[in-house]
Amino acid sequence: MSAPSDTPRIALRVGVYSPNARTREHVITAIGTTLRPDLPELVFTELATGPAVLGRLDQNQLDVVILDGEATPVGGMGLAKQIRDEYDPCPLLLVLIARQADRWLADWSRADATASLPVDPVELASTMVELLGAKA
Repeated sequence: MSAPSDTPRIALRVGVYSPNARTREHVITAIGTTLRPDLPELVFTELATGPAVLGRLDQNQLDVVILDGEATPVGGMGLAKQIRDEYDPCPLLLVLIARQADRWLADWSRADATASLPVDPVELASTMVELLGAKA
């Protein structure tokens, strides 16, 4: 029997980008702060603009970024591509897409994963578990 670890679990900092406050709320509610006991706790930052996302990344304040692929004027897929091209190390990127036909564009953006819009809580949580499990 192993002794309990005295090492505190480090929380992952998750940025949720969408100009739509309801979309951000749905994402955060769907995922929650604990996906599985073996994964880190999640701490969310709501981001309503592209420059806000980039500002947080410039300050190394995000480990995962969930991007609204339907956002305007700064689209989540274009923002994902910019982040992938300009940030090293790059956070994990998940793009929300409204149409499966847009999957190719999410692939072009080099996002690590996609999930559907409107938010499907089961799908989004499952995708996050896969994404974070692959990183671990």
